[in-house]
Amino acid sequence: MPVPIYESIGVGYSLTRRPDPRIARQIRDALGDVTSVVNVGAGVGSYEPTDCSVLAVEPSPTMLGQRGPTAAPAVEAVAEGLPFGDATFDGAMAVLTVHHWLDISLGLTEIRRVTLGPIVVLTWDNDVHAQQWLIRDYLPEMLELDTQCPSPNEIGDALGGASIQVVNVPADCTDGFCHAWWRRPEAYLDPTVRAGISGIARLPADDVDAAMQRLERDITAGVWHDRHADLLTCETHDAGYRLVVTTT
Repeated sequence: MPVPIYESIGVGYSLTRRPDPRIARQIRDALGDVTSVVNVGAGVGSYEPTDCSVLAVEPSPTMLGQRGPTAAPAVEAVAEGLPFGDATFDGAMAVLTVHHWLDISLGLTEIRRVTLGPIVVLTWDNDVHAQQWLIRDYLPEMLELDTQCPSPNEIGDALGGASIQVVNVPADCTDGFCHAWWRRPEAYLDPTVRAGISGIARLPADDVDAAMQRLERDITAGVWHDRHADLLTCETHDAGYRLVVTTT
């Protein structure tokens, strides 16, 4: 089995990737009236419901080792080979993980196989993602990553039909994923923050360093704030994140 990507980039991941309660509420609402949930590609356990039975699936020992004492029980396995029988769980969730699966089609088939009810997948719309200032102005190389990842609509079709919800990112989002810092550009200058963003952590260090030097200059000179004055008055922002919720 290939070494999971987070064996190399996941160290310290739990320092910046803490669930945001508003996004957590949207995910939990989408799961509906379930009593058991499988969390596929669970990482450190963000967004796992606390009011029902949860079993986590995660291939990376590094990530498993960062799960806290109150996190759900976990098994080391991959999405493409879930070690459960058919229709084992009432519901399923997969949070910002599908793009890391080696065989996305098989992984989605597996998650459908083991689940009786709703499946909730947090992913992104690449067209909106590509227009975010971090990528457009500083790190366009990120668009060369994860090109194999299906669109939200394609994920929904693969799961047998789904609705697509916009997941707006609060200005004070507590989960440090890629565009969580859309109104706080100085955060990207922190190597710890960047280490928690897989799209940055997988880029060549020299490219990232050069981009962050440009960003720091733009912040110091007021260029960034002038260029993005419209964002500074917003409390939420559509950065392309989407919740795929099965309807069948």
